[in-house]
Amino acid sequence: MKIRPLDTTRRGPASSRRWPSSSPRIPDHTLTRYPSAVTPPLPHTDAELARLLRMLRQAGADTIAIGHGRAPTSVAAAGALQVAWTATGGTVLSIVDWPAVAASWLRPARRLTAGHPDAWVIADTVAGSAQVVRRLAEQPNWAAARTVGFAALASPDLVALATPTSLAGMTGAAATGETWRIGPDHIVVTDKPDRSR
Repeated sequence: MKIRPLDTTRRGPASSRRWPSSSPRIPDHTLTRYPSAVTPPLPHTDAELARLLRMLRQAGADTIAIGHGRAPTSVAAAGALQVAWTATGGTVLSIVDWPAVAASWLRPARRLTAGHPDAWVIADTVAGSAQVVRRLAEQPNWAAARTVGFAALASPDLVALATPTSLAGMTGAAATGETWRIGPDHIVVTDKPDRSR
């Protein structure tokens, strides 16, 4: 088990879900300090998908909402999850996509939470996911602890960019089929996602 520390020189102190300005959008000048956060995710693996399905079932989920960016690998991951989840009797309430650059990610956040799913699954770049979760945090029925992600999101950059939104309790699957979870200010992973694919 490894703990990935955050680079605290690149982020401000954590706080509540209140925003200092009218928009929780991450400024472009902040994103430039996290170049790997905009890298498209690698293709998901069978082991990763199988682990996500087990995690959702173990959490008692029946209905889920899937959110994804528009990179081909994110689209493919979301599609594969939809097929696999419905094949096992689960219900997908919505599949919501969003652009890498937008004035606001409020509309996709509202669509993801509209049906009151048991859980949310996110497939995107770290930057895109951070933009969306900052808007999800404004929705009263969203909870990080009921949100799971694909392997690309097992990054301390996600925690840093999502600040001041707390992602504590969010979990996900690594490419190898192991799991990761986010603590108060760090990510605990059972192994590193396989970057050799």
